[in-house]
Amino acid sequence: MKLKRQLNLLDVFCIASGAMISSGLFILPGLAYAKAGPAVVICYFLAGLLSLPGMLSIAEMTTAMPKAGGDCFTIIRSLGPGVGTVAGLLSWFSLSMKSAFALVGMSVFTVLIADVDIHIVAVVFCVIFLAINLVGIKEAGRTQVALVVGLLALMLLYVVLGLPRVDVQKFDPFAPKGMAAVFFTIGFVFVSYAGLLKIASIAEEIQNPARNIPMGMVVSLLVVSVFYSLIIFVTAGVVEAAKLSRSLTPISDGAEVFMGHWGKIALAIAAILAFLSTANAGIMTAARSLVPLSNDGLLPEVFGKINARFRTPHNALLITGLFIIIALFLRLEILVEAASIVLILTNILSCLSVIILRESRLQNYQPRFRAPFYPWLQITGIIAFGFLIFEMGREGLFISFALIVCGLFVYWFYGRIRTNREYALLHLVERITAREITNHSLEAELREIIRERDDIVKDRFDNIIEECAIVDIKESVAMEDFFRSAAEAMAEKLKVQPDVILQSLLDREKQGSTVLRPGLAIPHIIIEGEHIFDILLARCRDGVVFSGLEPKVNAVFVIAGTRDERNFHLYCLSAIAQIVQDPAFEKKWMAAKGKQSLRDIILLGTRRRS
Repeated sequence: MKLKRQLNLLDVFCIASGAMISSGLFILPGLAYAKAGPAVVICYFLAGLLSLPGMLSIAEMTTAMPKAGGDCFTIIRSLGPGVGTVAGLLSWFSLSMKSAFALVGMSVFTVLIADVDIHIVAVVFCVIFLAINLVGIKEAGRTQVALVVGLLALMLLYVVLGLPRVDVQKFDPFAPKGMAAVFFTIGFVFVSYAGLLKIASIAEEIQNPARNIPMGMVVSLLVVSVFYSLIIFVTAGVVEAAKLSRSLTPISDGAEVFMGHWGKIALAIAAILAFLSTANAGIMTAARSLVPLSNDGLLPEVFGKINARFRTPHNALLITGLFIIIALFLRLEILVEAASIVLILTNILSCLSVIILRESRLQNYQPRFRAPFYPWLQITGIIAFGFLIFEMGREGLFISFALIVCGLFVYWFYGRIRTNREYALLHLVERITAREITNHSLEAELREIIRERDDIVKDRFDNIIEECAIVDIKESVAMEDFFRSAAEAMAEKLKVQPDVILQSLLDREKQGSTVLRPGLAIPHIIIEGEHIFDILLARCRDGVVFSGLEPKVNAVFVIAGTRDERNFHLYCLSAIAQIVQDPAFEKKWMAAKGKQSLRDIILLGTRRRS
């Protein structure tokens, strides 16, 4: 059972933004200020800038493969099931920990308004959001939109009232603990931008993913990074350094300076809205990281089951909710550091995956959005992310190592013996070594994903192309020799002797050349009988010589049918004409790896459908 596409661009923006605007803004600035001083402002800016390579790489891959699990699904198809298992569990862990962090943070702010046990509050809200997500993603999306709209309004009020009260003297000295502390803090606050990855996890449930995923990511990063910079600038400029470095409620403390007690309450409410939106988005997306692992046999199939009534992954949601409740009782800084490190690792894998997918030259890897400045953007991202992990110290490296080992342990003892999936890295090795080591099942899977993504409904033309004969010739041949080969390949389906087909093709050519343009010919003939129709696809790498007056032809489409199929005959001529209008058609045709690749070019070609 498939998940339903119910989320629009506003939903995407609010899920990403709400996931980012929470702990990273309402708790972390105080902890980060204690580590880097006023330079915390630039730390947030650089962390946002650093998120670009991973964000753009994930956006590219998810527009090519908009499936549940997002980066996990694409990494499995790129780097293989072993690395994919690690990536999926890392993503699930990171998103779950981020949600736990948000629920703990929400409880801290709730205490400012009401005297209650913070752990009870956190658990209650975790259960509430779990219930909302079990009912359906559209309901969860609507909840997210309402939370984020209210949150952004309160944040705008904070900036407008706070900027005139900023004391620039508070920014001197700017980096009192040196650049090492700044680099550490960049990695520490990097978790603030984790919401960008969450969109990939729900890609299968987003309407028009080719447009809404990259646009939603870019707009949310732009809006959130601007708000982060302005709000932290205001906070560092109005709150005393000693108080800010010890505060777990820095924005509320800032509001109290220039808005009084009610301002502190208003920003506490904003913080609660932010944490609620992050927790909701985290539960929604973390659970979907388990779905592709289950569907690919890397985890028990129970994790991938979709509820028949609500069309949600109910078992994955329940497991995620239970893990988050357990994580609620961990120390706050452990939650932050673990989530940040895992997020950094996920970004490294995403950048590497794009490089592998592009360099493998997979024909059916057809993203609607392509990350700019390839491959330098990805290489820069990998180097910068690796540097950040090392700057975070031994504890960070230990957490990274432990999580990777756990993922590999799960794959080795469970997934390895249950899956044999083809992936892009094998195609890259095949390309480099010129050895046949793949069966092209990945190309077939990507073809079906494109059909689902683009809402392509198969028609009669597709059915014929899927079953038609294909001739792939390397050396140059004369027209008559080519027609003879075509006649022999089509004879059985057309129920006509090869010699009769050959003569019909030769006679048709005498009436007028079927070469429509340099490199392309569409010979088409009428045969005797009723309700018979077939097409042959042909590629001749060195060209078919139709006559001495015309250039050699590399792409030939032979169409044959009975008189009662005349209308469909014209439809097929029109369909082929539309497909070959693609400026890249000739390049794709000549670069195709084999017969199935030639077939896929036609099946996925752009044309109007009946």
